[in-house]
Amino acid sequence: MNISKTEPRFSFLLDGVPMGSLAYTVTEKTVGDEAITEYLFEGGLKVKSVLKKYEKFDAYEWVNYIENTSDERSGVITELFDCDITLPLPKEEPLKKQSYLPLPENATKIYSPSGSTWNRKEFYCDVDELARNRFDHHIYPGVTKKYSCVGGRSADGTAPFFNIHKTGVGYVIAIGWSGQWNAFFTRTEDSVNFKSGIEGTDFYLNPHESFRTSSVVIMAYEGDFIASQNKWRRLVKEHFSLVGSAGRDKYGPLCAVTWGGMESSAVIERINKIVEKKLPFEYIWMDAGWYGDGTLPTPDEFEGDWYTRAGDWRVSRHIHPQGLRDVSRAVHDAGMKFLLWFEPERAILGTPIIDEHPEYFIRLGENKSLLLNLGHEGAWQYCYETLAGMIEEIGIDCYRQDFNFSPLAYWRENDTEHRRGITEIYHINGLYRLWDALLSKFPHLLIDNCASGGRRIDIELLRRSMPLWRSDAQCPANYEVIASQLHNLTFNSWMPYSGSGSGRPYDEYRVRSSYGASLNMCYSFSQKDLFADTPEKVEFIRKYTNEYLRVRPYFSEDFYPLTAVSSSPDTWCASQFDRPSEKDGVLIVIRRPASPFDVARFPLYAIDESATYELEDVDGGTRTVSGKELSGGYAFTLPKGKASIFFYKKKD
Repeated sequence: MNISKTEPRFSFLLDGVPMGSLAYTVTEKTVGDEAITEYLFEGGLKVKSVLKKYEKFDAYEWVNYIENTSDERSGVITELFDCDITLPLPKEEPLKKQSYLPLPENATKIYSPSGSTWNRKEFYCDVDELARNRFDHHIYPGVTKKYSCVGGRSADGTAPFFNIHKTGVGYVIAIGWSGQWNAFFTRTEDSVNFKSGIEGTDFYLNPHESFRTSSVVIMAYEGDFIASQNKWRRLVKEHFSLVGSAGRDKYGPLCAVTWGGMESSAVIERINKIVEKKLPFEYIWMDAGWYGDGTLPTPDEFEGDWYTRAGDWRVSRHIHPQGLRDVSRAVHDAGMKFLLWFEPERAILGTPIIDEHPEYFIRLGENKSLLLNLGHEGAWQYCYETLAGMIEEIGIDCYRQDFNFSPLAYWRENDTEHRRGITEIYHINGLYRLWDALLSKFPHLLIDNCASGGRRIDIELLRRSMPLWRSDAQCPANYEVIASQLHNLTFNSWMPYSGSGSGRPYDEYRVRSSYGASLNMCYSFSQKDLFADTPEKVEFIRKYTNEYLRVRPYFSEDFYPLTAVSSSPDTWCASQFDRPSEKDGVLIVIRRPASPFDVARFPLYAIDESATYELEDVDGGTRTVSGKELSGGYAFTLPKGKASIFFYKKKD
């Protein structure tokens, strides 16, 4: 794939006139591995486009910066697309009226994963689903398909990732915008035009005003969907993730989760139990409920009024008399790290900061939740100083940022005539600036990206953070296990690092179904539940934490779903993670409780048919198997309601 450095990769209307009809000059320079092209339009409007190529992956990334260089207000920009590019694809015949449905294997398909929406099939697209005698995810010449998220969080409703595929070739595309994006695909007979940008822009720039807009990553490939997604995973792992970089943890964390409303003494008691029983947890995770000057202790999230204190980020001395410093000290003395939950973009009416600085916040009608305006310099500075001060004073190793409401209506309420989109743009610019500043000040800080689960996952936030809690479908203590099994099949297609929760029942089937690149064990969460109080509970936690740590390195390697994404209780569910560098891998094989099938055969990927392999069942037994048998379809026999782990390794 070759993308021009100087040909515009974006488009807009300026006072209703298409950009291509305007006069402009072009200057180009190279800084390191970035090609910087500036387009200066008559009147002083300047667009700087920064292009970077990832040669190894046949991928490009670019981001645009818009500036008004003049002393006068600019014209009005509408229909702004930060990506407007035509990509070649194999020939597609126009769809004809006929008696027979078109053949799915020959169609141009757009894999468009859903967002995180508290359901079983998050981050999934049934690309060949037939509805109303139509394949909604197939596209034909002359057709345009539109996609967007909802409510202003980038992975709410629809996630900002796409894979467009036609008979063995295609492109994986990611939109880099953590707010309200939109995208359009238009198919011609021999190409596809892709446009993406910030939805609904209609604004002028004030004199000398400037900001960045959305970015895009496009990766070309040859091969099938699974191969393309593994190429994408490797690109994200190598260039769009901090996990494993210098000075940082090599893998996602194994956490013991505690409720923030639990008294410090109870948290420290749990830490001491972890030390005493030699349980291999790496992080103590403290969730919400710890903040607010007058907040009282609560045993779990279903009691008290802690949720009305969002925005008051003082540690409650009723719950944590030493301001969490003693908890953090106990965590670090135990050789672990400390994760603490925040939600800085939201404040509830009545919290002190709203009374002190109402100009920092955006209101929406009678809503009691106010939005901290990260585009306001005073609000941004307050937020940064509050967070940086607490990270430093308490000793926080992982900063967990949640975002539990939709901001779009707030942003648009704050916009004025011909400034639509500006509040959002400055807010998202402020969010990136905030996280970049925290990462700069605390070089080893891990940021956990949460927004009611995974509703704000996009390529810009993946490069700065890791979603440790990818779905709020796992919030109930006994959440539906099938959801966790399916999320293992779906999220892993799009990202090498994401996390899940174990729930609270001590159940092998449940905990193995929840294994991911990060794992958050919730047995220590509620003060109503005694933690590690019996030998059986201790042994359960010890067994599955150690087992998980053995499995974890594979979760960021090549991923192969071995079964379809099905929520039927009478099926099997299986996945494979292959580590090419070591010629080994792991299989997670699950027979659901209602499955009538005693045996299931799964052909494995990335297997050398001429070699022999050692296949180990973690529940006991190792055997030598031919590569031909593994690739042709190895027969697994499991009892009902069993989740098993198998390791395989190529023998020398």
